Amino acid sequence: MKEEKLGFIGLGNMGHPMAKNLEQSGAVLSVYNRTIEKAEDFKAKSIVCHTVSETVDNSDIIFTMLTDDLAVKAVYEEILAQDISGKLFIDMSTISPETTKEISAAVIIKEAGFIDAPVAGSTKPAAEGTLIIMAGGEEQDIRRAEPYLKKLGKSIKHLGGNGKGIAAKLSVNYFISAIYQGLAETVLFSEKLGIAREDMLEIINESASGSGATKVKTPLLINNTYDPAFALDLMLKDILLAKNAGADFPLSETLIETYQSAHDAGFGKDDVIGIINYLKNKS
Repeated sequence: MKEEKLGFIGLGNMGHPMAKNLEQSGAVLSVYNRTIEKAEDFKAKSIVCHTVSETVDNSDIIFTMLTDDLAVKAVYEEILAQDISGKLFIDMSTISPETTKEISAAVIIKEAGFIDAPVAGSTKPAAEGTLIIMAGGEEQDIRRAEPYLKKLGKSIKHLGGNGKGIAAKLSVNYFISAIYQGLAETVLFSEKLGIAREDMLEIINESASGSGATKVKTPLLINNTYDPAFALDLMLKDILLAKNAGADFPLSETLIETYQSAHDAGFGKDDVIGIINYLKNKS
């Protein structure tokens, strides 16, 4: 199998370490970010592009990792203005199923391939190449992408056609949003009863109630510092996407109310577990 030239568009908190893993694997890599400074440390080994179209022209397989529907639509509008026949696009952003299906259809009409491949895991797994990748697309496109996806994740789940990767991502983030609100409330409740935060978190993490999600947020809760590995605003975006996609449950209303109120109160740029400070102020 020939070595394909790769492109990566979007070098944010997640995209930057993911692109670095591709670079470190020895791939021929072109990168683009709207804020060019974020590409500075790729100059030594990779091609730093100044436009989306330049990145696409240089590449056979193009990854996109962008913030939201608007950003993805803007980038793919530029992409779709080009001749993209034979290329493969892998969108790893978390966006609406509607936008994913709309873009995948437009890409396929232009005789290119498209995979929606959002990920489970935040900045540390992104840096370590241990993400879980949830993929929707054609079998032949998954096979073509697999050698490169394996540089980014420990597990690649092919879940069906376009849109199925996004469906799984919204589902798992819905669950995680509930875990983080529950964890924050439990820590605050135990503190009201005189239990030290460190002790409560140790009990949670060593019992059946613990998980990777609780363990990764424990240092932030103990140090009471909330630099964002995954910002609260991004979780709010994903809960709203889940609601629009059909997560119409009693808990979804509570989650939306809490995360929206935390955003309105100024906590949106903090890490998602920083919701504890909103809940503490509220109680």
